[in-house]
Amino acid sequence: MTEDVKEETLNSIAHEVQQNGEEITEQEEEEDEEEEESEKPAQTDSRIGRDSPFEFGKRNLTDNSDVWDHNAWDNIEWGEEQIEQANEKILEQKKFPVSDFDKNLYNGNPARYWDIFYKNNKENFFKNRKWLQIEFPILYSSTRKDAGPVTIFEIGCGAGNTFFPILTQNENEDLKIVAADFAPKAVDLVKESENFNPKYGSACVWDLANPEGNLPEGIEPKSVDIAVMIFVFSALAPEQWDQAMENLHKIMKPGGKILFREYSFGDMAQLRFKKNRFLGDNFYVRGDGTRVYFFTEEELREIFTKKNYFIENKIAIDRRLLVNRKRKLKMYRCWIQAMFEASE
Repeated sequence: MTEDVKEETLNSIAHEVQQNGEEITEQEEEEDEEEEESEKPAQTDSRIGRDSPFEFGKRNLTDNSDVWDHNAWDNIEWGEEQIEQANEKILEQKKFPVSDFDKNLYNGNPARYWDIFYKNNKENFFKNRKWLQIEFPILYSSTRKDAGPVTIFEIGCGAGNTFFPILTQNENEDLKIVAADFAPKAVDLVKESENFNPKYGSACVWDLANPEGNLPEGIEPKSVDIAVMIFVFSALAPEQWDQAMENLHKIMKPGGKILFREYSFGDMAQLRFKKNRFLGDNFYVRGDGTRVYFFTEEELREIFTKKNYFIENKIAIDRRLLVNRKRKLKMYRCWIQAMFEASE
């Protein structure tokens, strides 16, 4: 395929998503978890310092008759019937996989689809991630005046929805925060923002899974204290995971922390995929050509620890029931959250 034809095909696929409503968007995937906060904007702020990391809320559904009383319920466990229904949907998806031609197109240059995504959606698509202060308090303790030298590296920065909340709150003169994304347009959005402060922050184009093992601009080997990986690893194909771990280990300071959150197996976003979206086991392509993987706890543990590059501090599944009270709909969301520590 010539470059001109490839470019035309990529752009036509990106345009297609404007009329494609068959699966939930990236915004809905990530931010349905904030639906309850939308009614009470100060709710996230009020939880800071009160809720514990990896606790995932305290509104538990103990009586099924109460399900319509709130927009969201925390710590929902699946029953056998739900698990069976989920497995049936996934088996049906496998019957109608992405064609080999399209699979090569999607896997050939995944960064290009994200670049188109950010050109179309700019910086207003995702909300700032206030919940990070609750789930990963180490991020914000690093911004205190007396925190001392700290290097934070955000991988898959997008338009800066993690980068800027940290940067704007910073009082640490010795903080260095670097944002990277493999989509050049995303990096442009970060650099062009009025909130960009080159005194403490920088941004660069970098592919976590680059096969050459190149380091990101501004990052030395074994120099990163905290790596932030929020909804980024799912964009990689399984065959890229080992290279990503090699590259990540290369930049992490021994004892450095990796803060991780992703989509988990059985999430509503996975089960809603229709025909011709299945790339491989738990791996799909959205209508805009961006890819997404849904992880299990066992799988994630194996990826990070099998070469002894990283030590597991904590892994947990955030299971939430979102409720549309007007339409009487129940929507089950599953995210996986983890913290790892870099070994020597």
